[in-house]
Amino acid sequence: MALQLKRRTLFAAGAGALAAPGLLAGAASAQETTDKDGMGKNADFRTLKLGSFRVSVISDGTRAADNPHEIFGTNQPAESVSKLLEQNFLPTSSFVNGFSPVLVDTGPEVVLFDTGLGEGGREAGTGKLAEGLKAAGYAPEQVTVVVITHMHGDHIGGLMEGGKPAFANARYVTGQVEYDFWKDGARVGTPAETGHKAVLAKVVPLAEKMTFVADGGEVVPGISAMAAFGHSPGHMIYRLESDGKAMILTADTANHYVLSLQRPDWEVRFDMDKPAASASRKKVFDMIATDRLPFIGYHMPFPSVGFVESQDQGYRFVPASYQFDI
Repeated sequence: MALQLKRRTLFAAGAGALAAPGLLAGAASAQETTDKDGMGKNADFRTLKLGSFRVSVISDGTRAADNPHEIFGTNQPAESVSKLLEQNFLPTSSFVNGFSPVLVDTGPEVVLFDTGLGEGGREAGTGKLAEGLKAAGYAPEQVTVVVITHMHGDHIGGLMEGGKPAFANARYVTGQVEYDFWKDGARVGTPAETGHKAVLAKVVPLAEKMTFVADGGEVVPGISAMAAFGHSPGHMIYRLESDGKAMILTADTANHYVLSLQRPDWEVRFDMDKPAASASRKKVFDMIATDRLPFIGYHMPFPSVGFVESQDQGYRFVPASYQFDI
């Protein structure tokens, strides 16, 4: 299994390079320490310019898993999922999931969207946000705002480090619906209990520095919230706008660049309200396709930046190349 995972990890890195071949402004991979089996640990980030904003996508790492059908297209025959994967030159028995927090430097503010898996993910090769921030030229103390798109573990895991806030000078922004759901003791004894405990440990200690944003609300000038409920009860996405240029941070609206985008009606295991999640996918990506906007998806192939066009039953993902260099 160890050899298999390493091979998958290497394959994932190669696939990411083919999907977006390092042509974004500031593309970099900073070599860090070497782990016990001799394989180097990389802090990967990609930086691009959006108007006057400097946007850096940070890789928190990747994780391999088997049986895509158990996660994606759970309301479809396994054969249908395999067929769609084959049509897109992807393996049918396994997949690689990436995690991509985003740092937006507006000048007056340094805004971090989501925090990865944190210290709890490092043994498995994730939790690389701190390394990636350093490689991109930022210290945790420079982050002035942390936005939590929703409160699943791979988005809040890096909020605390060694029992203390990882971003000592930041204030926090999230949706009221999301916070109230996960904090509520009614989650005890339900499938959401693990998430409830994680929120109590990672989010609630930061409550005094937290403000809540609703649909259409402003985080800082040039960054506004949009409701996209379904994946979680209060899942939010964000619009960036600077000097007439716009981009959408779609968080977990779509969790796979083929299975979730080409078939937005297919159910995803981790979508808590599956009909609402499907409706949000179609609403959000209809807008992105119609307005020809770039987007960054938390689980899209790193560096997670691209476009979509309407196609057949859903959308085709088009990775960014040199659009942000010109």
